[in-house]
Amino acid sequence: MLEIKVKTFQELTTTELYNLLQLRSEVFVVEQDCVYQDIDGKDQKALHVIGYKNNKIVSYTRLFKPGDYFNLSSIGRVVVDKNERQYKYGYNIMEASIKAIEEHYNTTEIKISAQCYLKRFYNNLNFFEIGEEYLEDGIPHIGMLYKK
Repeated sequence: MLEIKVKTFQELTTTELYNLLQLRSEVFVVEQDCVYQDIDGKDQKALHVIGYKNNKIVSYTRLFKPGDYFNLSSIGRVVVDKNERQYKYGYNIMEASIKAIEEHYNTTEIKISAQCYLKRFYNNLNFFEIGEEYLEDGIPHIGMLYKK
């Protein structure tokens, strides 16, 4: 069972920050072989949605209010530990993230920049493609909007 917590940057413990940055690095830099600046100065503005299993961070997203990243609220850095993906925790963390945006930012309008191979996953969560595909950090992405 996944336990999900929503925290501001200031509420994160140093251990939580270290562990979530480690998970992001394991997946985005090492697994996806993508050299990019993950620590981008935006974590301080974000809400952090953290999925714990047996007190270990296994899934994560960061959220932005409208205007902080896109004109609309947004969800980014969606990540699930490679050894935990079989349990579909991506859906749990995304559903918690959508709910957190509704509760904290009082909106249901959400824009994401999705890796193209995950379009179907996001479609299942009511996100739909907008615009053309583009490269972000060498990986094909597409803009998507959430429709409640």
